[in-house]
Amino acid sequence: MKIAFIAHDRKKDEMVNFVTAYEHVFQGHEMYSTGTTGQRIMEATQLKINRFMSGPLGGDQQIGALVAQDELDLIIFLRDPLMAQPHEPDISALLRLCDVYGIPVATNIATAEILVKAIDRGDFAWRDLVHKYKPGVDE
Repeated sequence: MKIAFIAHDRKKDEMVNFVTAYEHVFQGHEMYSTGTTGQRIMEATQLKINRFMSGPLGGDQQIGALVAQDELDLIIFLRDPLMAQPHEPDISALLRLCDVYGIPVATNIATAEILVKAIDRGDFAWRDLVHKYKPGVDE
């Protein structure tokens, strides 16, 4: 599976702790993240994260582009609901794309845990079929 991690500043510690706790589940998957979040995860775990720009500098949009190209299977986006974000339009656009393309997205730790447990059980095997039968660009 292709999984993306995003965390607002006051949620980065929570994300690192979460990914560390479920490192065994994330191993063997292809992972992406916005800049600092990905760096912090890699420093705390043995996971390899493909990093994009920081969210406010375009990282949310880069992850959104993967969603639009059907190149992501799941997003864990720990948002800080108590702090205004200067790039709120980018965040809204990313969440809208997830709805359009049916990409599961967790915006809090409780939902993230449910989705990770589903990965561990193999409940996302249907996403393999999406990729297997995805039409080519030239078709």
